[in-house]
Amino acid sequence: MTGYLMVHFIGEQHDGEQVYFAVCRDGLHWRDLSIEPVLRSTIGEGGVRDPFIIRCPKTGKFYIIATDLRIGAGKGWGVAQYEGSKDLIIWESDDLINWGTHRKCRVAVDGAGCAWAPESIYDNEKQAFFVFWASMVKHEGDKESKQRMYGSYTQDFKSFTEPFVYMEAQNHVIDMNIVYENGWYYRFVKDETIKNVKMDKIKNLHDANPIDIPVEVFDSLTIEGPQAYQLADGRWCLLVDQFAAGRGYLPLICDNLDSGDFKITRERKYDLGKLKKRHGSVIQISDDELEAVVKAFGAKGVTI
Repeated sequence: MTGYLMVHFIGEQHDGEQVYFAVCRDGLHWRDLSIEPVLRSTIGEGGVRDPFIIRCPKTGKFYIIATDLRIGAGKGWGVAQYEGSKDLIIWESDDLINWGTHRKCRVAVDGAGCAWAPESIYDNEKQAFFVFWASMVKHEGDKESKQRMYGSYTQDFKSFTEPFVYMEAQNHVIDMNIVYENGWYYRFVKDETIKNVKMDKIKNLHDANPIDIPVEVFDSLTIEGPQAYQLADGRWCLLVDQFAAGRGYLPLICDNLDSGDFKITRERKYDLGKLKKRHGSVIQISDDELEAVVKAFGAKGVTI
């Protein structure tokens, strides 16, 4: 793998809540392929946020799953959380170029107010995709509704198993990202109990005894939408969305995930392109795939 593809949205402005592509070779210096969305949702709420891309390890097929939500429509965050879409918007492609017709898939439990920031990781033990998202639900005994992480399994992103509670905390939890390295699953999640992102590790995806990993830099940032991926030199990059400051993504770097020793990257060490990059995801792609994506979607003059 010699390149990276980022899928993301850019904000609440016109066409901001759609899917944009950016590419790079080193994981840190990004080029926007276009100032226009590569993919648009015309179903459900008419917009998407938090797009997540994953490659099937068996078939090589790519899937993009996203929150069916358009805050720019003016309904507000209250409606979005308590009366929003319970569906995911899904695209699939064999080549990163032809994405076909997008579809809605219902995943949220009955009574849920929303299905937010869906992500997935392939579970090698179950030989299936584990999909997870946040839903605002009031359980028996709750004084009020709370965002919990729910999970489900799928083989094809068309049919899903019965959803179940995957993680909950004293307060809301949203925006989970899971990556695998050296026999451990590392999880990042925004936990409103601590009002910030936290990190832990587990031996299998359903391990009930996670090991917390302290990350000192999180204490100095107001962030959400964490996305981790490995750089070509073996280090790990964690993109975090500086939503409160309205600044989009900030890259944090560490030598290895087990240490949790993430540091803020100096501005001269990275380039996030011209478009603001909000809560999205990153995958590694081959040189041929990178060149094909640039040829298919790149604006005139885009070089990598």
